[in-house]
Amino acid sequence: MGQNLQSSERLRPIDLARGHGLSTQAIRNYEEAGILPAAGRTPHGYRTYTPLHARALRAFLALVPGHGHQTATSIMRAVNQGVVDEALRLIDESHAQLLEDRRTLQAVESALRDLEPTAAYEPDAVSGRDAVSGTGAMSGTGGMFIGPLAGKLGLRSATLRKWESAGLVRPRRDPRTGYRVYDEADVRDVRLAHQLRRGGYLLEQIAPLIAQVRAAGGLEPLEAALRDWRGRLSARGRAMVAGAAELEAYLREHG
Repeated sequence: MGQNLQSSERLRPIDLARGHGLSTQAIRNYEEAGILPAAGRTPHGYRTYTPLHARALRAFLALVPGHGHQTATSIMRAVNQGVVDEALRLIDESHAQLLEDRRTLQAVESALRDLEPTAAYEPDAVSGRDAVSGTGAMSGTGGMFIGPLAGKLGLRSATLRKWESAGLVRPRRDPRTGYRVYDEADVRDVRLAHQLRRGGYLLEQIAPLIAQVRAAGGLEPLEAALRDWRGRLSARGRAMVAGAAELEAYLREHG
């Protein structure tokens, strides 16, 4: 629309709004937020815009899907204030966050691949005792006690208690002894946390991922969530490319 117009041509708010399904109030709000350059005024005080404003609007709307509304607003405001380096810094931060999100996804996928499909611990089939240490491995109500589980994974019991405090795992208590009892889902969560910790992730980064596994009902349903996550990251990356192209076009005209 705007790129075919001469720079001297006046555009009304409705001319900008119509092509993007926006209201004229949205156009005025964008101007007040600094997303668009200041409008001209007619002798009667009506706002007038130019093709440069149309280009700014296209740039902003193209930036939103990749960077989010708040960051896209800050980018456009910086450009319109003549602080292009600040706009580029904000773009760099968004790309860095996308890269970090990709690394987190890769860590989760790697952790899931590294999880063995068999149980993490198998007690002696006859005695129900740890075949190596001879200590009781299973509770009377099923599940594993903290010592055998920690030993199998090469962890300390204190580490498992710390992970419990951080919300990574939620073992129940044996009604007779009061000892922690880890069922199959708990063992899965412990092993996933163990893999992510080995990958350098902090407990506060791991906790929401474990919560997602629980909400999905296990690892298998999580595969669909991971595919969706991967797709959203790819869409975000492509949106950043598209937004960069529109912003560059605006920068060329903006000077």
